Amino acid sequence: MNILIINSGSSSIKYQLIEMPLEKVVCEGLIERIGVGQDNSNFVYKPINGDEITIQGAIADHKEGLSLLVSHLFDEKVGVIAEKEDLKVIGHRVVHGGSAFNKAEIVTPEVKAEIKELFSLAPLHNPAHLLGIEVCEDLFPQAKQVVVFDTVFHQTMPAKAYKYALPKKLAEEKKIRVYGFHGTSHKYVSEKANEFLGTTTTKLVTLHIGNGASVSAVQNGLCVDHSMGFSPTTGLAMGTRTGDIDPAVIVHLVKNLGYSGQEVSDLINKQSGMLGMTGYSDFRDLVNQSKSGNKECTEALELYAYRVKKYIGAYAAAMNGLDAIVFTAGAGENCIEIRDLVCKDLEYLGIEIDKDLNNQRPKQLTEIQVKNAKVKIFIIPTNEELEIAKQSFNLV
Repeated sequence: MNILIINSGSSSIKYQLIEMPLEKVVCEGLIERIGVGQDNSNFVYKPINGDEITIQGAIADHKEGLSLLVSHLFDEKVGVIAEKEDLKVIGHRVVHGGSAFNKAEIVTPEVKAEIKELFSLAPLHNPAHLLGIEVCEDLFPQAKQVVVFDTVFHQTMPAKAYKYALPKKLAEEKKIRVYGFHGTSHKYVSEKANEFLGTTTTKLVTLHIGNGASVSAVQNGLCVDHSMGFSPTTGLAMGTRTGDIDPAVIVHLVKNLGYSGQEVSDLINKQSGMLGMTGYSDFRDLVNQSKSGNKECTEALELYAYRVKKYIGAYAAAMNGLDAIVFTAGAGENCIEIRDLVCKDLEYLGIEIDKDLNNQRPKQLTEIQVKNAKVKIFIIPTNEELEIAKQSFNLV
């Protein structure tokens, strides 16, 4: 069974065509820097039995990116699918499932309506996910559309972690609570770490660091705390999001500075974070600018790493110990400088990075701690697509 996996981020689409249950990747690729303007977008198409194709240019939105992907999948020369009927299932990552979903679901009008209802809680993602679903429904009416929610992995958090200190009525009737995100990635890499360690009786901190970023405390294979909350805006500073911020700032913006609700949403989700501080949201740009003497970028990277360090310390305290930390996602897997900054001066926790081992961008699980360090430091390339394929295949 061919399953096409669509993983839409706020500025990217990762995709894989996977033959299940063999877990055989037929093709894969990435569409990145969507909507950045000019000619900076990048489309990569990698058929496993063919040559890689790379196209640079302007990709205005997710719809345009998906259309470009489809044109390659069915191309007579470079395509990997002969007939549309050969594509049986399309699995979609959806960031926010709210309280309505605790497992993967086949797409129905009711499921789409619920995803749309949650637009305000994940404004950078859920609209892109729904667009991807609807485009694929039009292009592949014969295929079953499956959605896998990032929030599901975090359903094991105890009440002391997921509840806000709000009036009971808001928590129970309006479902205002911590939901958590990037769950597909945190689940995948924590399972890989436990598999490597040979036990599930572990205390892990998993660091999903990309344009969007989050931290999970994973104890004995279950998520017990998470940095993102009711929406993906809280927690770490991110590419364009504020991360943790005093809610009184929001009140001040509306009450005293004349901001509308939409303007506040755009500010904290799309105009802040690394972009707001420096003009750059991509860590590759931030590092290059920092090395060239841009003090704003240096300060932003230091702030970013500092926020990560605080969460590591907090979750080590919450779990009463720490066996390993895991770096994953775009910057976590590829940004040597961020890993070094995050691990610097954490010897008291047993975290000691080996700078020589850290100086790489591995394609498989790799240890980068010094010899005999108390805490393991892993780089584990995430594979949300395979996790989504497994859940999609099991569902249909």
